[in-house]
Amino acid sequence: MSGARTSGDRTNSARVSGDRAMSGRLVAPALRVATAATLTESGYLHAKLYVDGYRFIHDVGVMFLLQASVSFAVAALLLLGGPPVLRLVAAGTAAGALTGFVASRTVGVFGFTEHGFQPHPQALLSVLAESATLVLLAALWVYGAVTARTERAARAEERAGWAARGWRRV
Repeated sequence: MSGARTSGDRTNSARVSGDRAMSGRLVAPALRVATAATLTESGYLHAKLYVDGYRFIHDVGVMFLLQASVSFAVAALLLLGGPPVLRLVAAGTAAGALTGFVASRTVGVFGFTEHGFQPHPQALLSVLAESATLVLLAALWVYGAVTARTERAARAEERAGWAARGWRRV
């Protein structure tokens, strides 16, 4: 009877399905926590640079302090599971910091220019943290889109099953 299914097979199948569902429910929170961690790192690096001397650079110092403050605030709100628009704010914060980094090494920012990955290692760590933030946010967006599509398909299949039996869901 190798082809026959037993009740044990159904139990194992249900357990595997339940395990997949549980791990699926952990993906979005894990991505949110990782995103908050990279935003916090970026904020910390900018705050440290501000304290270590950037506060004396006219306009640029204020932008470093602002970037650090916004990064910390957005990271905290992401951990609390804020609204989806908060992900756009997080992406804007990371993209803005990267844009400022590139601008300070090319055309300058309010007359302030830097070269390469100086100050070392904060510049490199900041670029990595902000890039990771954008990658994690993209992964979170893709996961959300795939999950929504799967849920819509499951609902449509359920409605089709009810209709095939001649039942109407109230």
